[in-house]
Amino acid sequence: MKRQDFLEHVGWTGAGLAFTIGSMGIIEPIAAGAQTTGFSFVQISDSHIGFHQPANDDVAGTLAKTVAAINALPNQPAFVVHTGDITHLSKVDQFDSAKQILGTLRAPLLTLPGEHDVIGAEGMKNYFAAFGKKDAKDGWYSWDQNGIHFIALVNVFDFETMGLLGQKQLDWLAKDVAGQKSDTPMVVLGHVPLYALYPQWGWTTDDGFKALAMLKRFSSVTVLNGHIHQIITHTDGNIRFFTAAATAYPQPAPGTAEKPGPLTVPKDHLLSVLGYRTVRVDGANGTVADHNLA
Repeated sequence: MKRQDFLEHVGWTGAGLAFTIGSMGIIEPIAAGAQTTGFSFVQISDSHIGFHQPANDDVAGTLAKTVAAINALPNQPAFVVHTGDITHLSKVDQFDSAKQILGTLRAPLLTLPGEHDVIGAEGMKNYFAAFGKKDAKDGWYSWDQNGIHFIALVNVFDFETMGLLGQKQLDWLAKDVAGQKSDTPMVVLGHVPLYALYPQWGWTTDDGFKALAMLKRFSSVTVLNGHIHQIITHTDGNIRFFTAAATAYPQPAPGTAEKPGPLTVPKDHLLSVLGYRTVRVDGANGTVADHNLA
């Protein structure tokens, strides 16, 4: 991208999430809807602490650079959410290193696991010991903030079982959204994409359509995920999907390689494909901005 920040403008309410962007990067106005008070939050993803390959030989350094950039924001976010693959191999020392770096954030931190955080019999145990929420023993949870209902889902259970929510979580989700009004803005967080972004590479959640069916009655739904290490947007009716860049390394665009995996780019280009996302909510509108580390 030529610009450091790629901006998109979305309406939190009304007929889906309408977003506009001018040809020169100037955001164009959109209609107002239901009211929420202004606040912001940040999404980071796929730090892969413990990764040691040519695609990035200092993933701890790029995560620390990301944290420093967030801490330097003129207005601190209400929270930072890490959407998974905090570590590369689910090792205790990797979680410890990640916790030390993320512990320097000025804003509160929320997390959910990626498949690299739950490898083997000890993986999920190590994740919960380092980052688990006491009131979310299964890993998924929800909360209300500034008129928006947030839902954090888990669609990984071990390295070999990803892209799956499971009936227990779907039953929980049904109960969670049952009492919400249809005009309540919804933000859903996950690791693997909920829709069939590129099933050939496992970039989908097999039973995600069941969750999305529960969300279709809401006038505004935003889904934020990681896993694919690149920014792709997609709209399905009232639901808009945003995948995030990683802080560790990029992956190839869908179908441009034999399989997904770490993509090595020239070292002087790496920081331009790594980054974080800010979401600013003002009144009825939300501004989604993806920032690289260059």
